[in-house]
Amino acid sequence: MKAKKITIAIPTDFPPYGFVGTDLKPQGLDIDMANYIAAKMGVAIELAPVTSANRIAYLQTKKAELVISTLGKNPEREKVIDFTAAYSPFFQAVFAPKSVALKSFADLGGKSIAVTRGAIEDQELSKLAPSSADIKRFEDNNATVSAFVSGQVAAIATGASVAGNMMAKNPQLGTEYKLLLKDSPNFIGVGKGEDKLRLKVNEIISEGKKNGDIDKMAVKWLGRPAGALPD
Repeated sequence: MKAKKITIAIPTDFPPYGFVGTDLKPQGLDIDMANYIAAKMGVAIELAPVTSANRIAYLQTKKAELVISTLGKNPEREKVIDFTAAYSPFFQAVFAPKSVALKSFADLGGKSIAVTRGAIEDQELSKLAPSSADIKRFEDNNATVSAFVSGQVAAIATGASVAGNMMAKNPQLGTEYKLLLKDSPNFIGVGKGEDKLRLKVNEIISEGKKNGDIDKMAVKWLGRPAGALPD
């Protein structure tokens, strides 16, 4: 790529992937990844804040060359944009304080777990938890988080974004990732037919997976390594 600058669309309303810090600057896993790619390409970066609703349009209208914004890959989206290899996990999991020993789903027996009624994590937890687990369902994420933070339950089953935000706001709880419920990784969006850029970004992602940089970013923001991600 000959350009001296790359414009990358990022989220600012979805912690821990992208949010505005106390210094009023964007931060999060997706922002770290955007800066990482620009640095590896040797170009300056311009960050363009986007929402879930307009992020794909930014590629289609060439307002951004890449979208790094918790983008899942599906056939509908593949008709209008291209995707790189996956760069980060997006997952639902069980989280609990360090002091709570949870090595397998069997360990949830006799323990209370907060979950949002009808969410993906509720469906997965219902399949995986033993019948002796005390699953307490709440009507929205705020109520679920509140129950866990106030100590009404021993553990919480929720998505990576909700958990990351909760852990950042309540460091005193010593909450950590315990058990994976479901994985649905994030991909970087590229303009349709921009193969040269897509392949270059894939090289950077591949190198980052091999040297541990991708895992470090995931540990920093999500509390667990990225693990095996699809190409």
